[in-house]
Amino acid sequence: QALLVESGGGLVQAGGSLRLSCAASGRTFRSYAMGWFRQAPGKEREFVAAIRWSGGNTYYADSVKGRFTISRDNAKNTVYLQMNGLKPEDTAVYYCAASSGFPSGKEDEYGYWGQGTQVTVSS
Repeated sequence: QALLVESGGGLVQAGGSLRLSCAASGRTFRSYAMGWFRQAPGKEREFVAAIRWSGGNTYYADSVKGRFTISRDNAKNTVYLQMNGLKPEDTAVYYCAASSGFPSGKEDEYGYWGQGTQVTVSS
């Protein structure tokens, strides 16, 4: 059974940094595009970042561009989200997801999802 498990969330002050990890097990996702999404309380889930299977192409939401970096280590079957310059509005549950297609900002393009990890940014 394919499984994605996020870790690295927590409480951080505004301006701080966190690195989220998403470890895949049960199958290899080396040929899959990987994405990060987030859902803040009372809001719909939104796209954050995505990366192609090769790691050569990355995509970001405008709200995080220049602050967040997505990367992957296919040997470890793990994808990362480095978050710098965190703002209170980044507070959300962060989910990683895998897509057999091209990197996309659309949720329904992703067939595998993790359970999420909470990120809270205090002002």
